[in-house]
Amino acid sequence: MSKINRTGSNQILSSAVEYHNFVYCAGITADDLSQDITGQTKQVVDKITALLEANGTDNTRLLQAQIWLKDIRDRDAMNKVYVAWLGEAGRPARACVQANMADPRHLVEIMVTACK
Repeated sequence: MSKINRTGSNQILSSAVEYHNFVYCAGITADDLSQDITGQTKQVVDKITALLEANGTDNTRLLQAQIWLKDIRDRDAMNKVYVAWLGEAGRPARACVQANMADPRHLVEIMVTACK
């Protein structure tokens, strides 16, 4: 039976779960909620980068991304940071929608799946 590796676990979730060379990241949000959409998106992609690296992969190996925005009108500003973060890497399958956030100060949440 293959081992399941969980990192950053608490009572309700793990920040990342690795299984069969796939890395599933939880929805990641910013820590400094005083930031605007650009600042929060930068924090989120930096946290995703760290999670992926801790699990032996990086953003060039993304398969899927799900993005939730508090206000869909922030999509262009979020995309500027997101596209710069991806660089020349292949683009994952992606969805981006407006959603009510658990904390109204959260402006963006991103969840990714990558392979090793």
